[in-house]
This record gives sequence, structure tokens and C-alpha cells, in this order.
Amino acid sequence: MKRYTDLIKLIIGGKMIKNLSLALALLSLASCGANMDDSKNNGEPDGSHASAEWQIWAYSTAAPDFIGDFATVKDGNGKVIREGSNSWVCLAFNPMPEEGFNTPHDANPACGDAASLAWVDAYMSNTIPEMKSDGWLWMLHGDTGVDNFRAYSEGDREGSNPIHFIESGPHLMLLPKDPKTIDTQTTDFDTGAPYVMFKDSPYVHLMIPTENYYDYQPESSPK
Repeated sequence: MKRYTDLIKLIIGGKMIKNLSLALALLSLASCGANMDDSKNNGEPDGSHASAEWQIWAYSTAAPDFIGDFATVKDGNGKVIREGSNSWVCLAFNPMPEEGFNTPHDANPACGDAASLAWVDAYMSNTIPEMKSDGWLWMLHGDTGVDNFRAYSEGDREGSNPIHFIESGPHLMLLPKDPKTIDTQTTDFDTGAPYVMFKDSPYVHLMIPTENYYDYQPESSPK
């Protein structure tokens, strides 16, 4: 927890953040503690990974319990397989194989609030997001990797500039209504601090690493 508290002091003290909602999100990360993603590795259902039960577990655990347990969940085809009681939706970004995903990480699962769904829908349909407000997207199972400067490069390590490719562990994403609000943030993903992904594209957003972020790409961890 101390590392998050120190990070918050550094960012706010250095006046890197002008967005109050982002500062509050960082405080939330500190209060949640360092073991959010570890707690998500329990309770995996037995049986087929293509089943509704497994998909609900895999996608809803992309967010903390207090969000994921009450979120709507969509299957690999976009069909609602569990109605939620809050405004959050959990789904997989990657197309699901017939036999299902091997692990939740392979699915690129995410849980987004109502505002973020406009961004998610736009990204998945290759259109321009029309955001009504800033959106938030949890990805505590990480993702299969992208070129930090190229949208739609998921999993394309060979086709990406090696120094730009990052396979992320657990993180939170800020999807800004106004991209200018994150213009001053760095694009460096090897410092442990929040950083900008897909800069100068319609899908620019802020990545906020959490504990174990570099597990899939330890060579990029802060030195």
C-alpha cells in the first residue's frame, strides 16, 4: 500500500494531475490494497471454459469484487448471460475460441462503467467514441499485449516495434471524454506510473498499473 501512497503524493505533489477524478481513483487503489488481483485467482468453476458459468467468473473478476459481483456479464458473442444490479458491464475483448479461453488473461476481459461503454462499443466497431463523461475500465486479468502507439495491435508482438509492445498485468483505465486532459501524461510504460496508450488516436486513454502489472513482461518493470 505504501508504494501507491507514495505514487499519489508524487503525482499530486508534482502537479501531474489536473483531473480530480483521477486523483480519487488513485486513492481508491491505495485503499483497496495490493492484493486485488491475487484474490481473483480463487473460485474458478470446473468444467468447460465455454460455459456461461466459467465466462461469468472469468469476466466479472476483471474488476474488484464490489463491482464485478454485481455487474452485468456478456458472453463471447455479446449476449447477456447475467443481469447485473449496478451500471457496470463485464465482457471479453478477444474473440472466444469454440472451446473457450484457456485462462481469463487470454480473453482480455474488462469491466466498464456506463460512461466507458461508449468507448468500448466504438473500439470494437472501429468508430469514433462519443463520450458523455470520463469512463473507467478495470482489467485485473491484464491483456495479451499491444503496441502502445498502435490501436488494434492486440497480441501482435511480432508486428510491433519491440520497444513499444507491452503485455499488461492488472490495471485500471481512464477513458477521457476530453483527450486533452491527459496530454501532459507520459507514454513511458516502464516507470510504474500512469501512462498514456494510443496517443493521438481516437482511442487514447490512461493506463494505471496496479500490483503485479509487470508479471507478463518483467523486462519492462521499473529498474
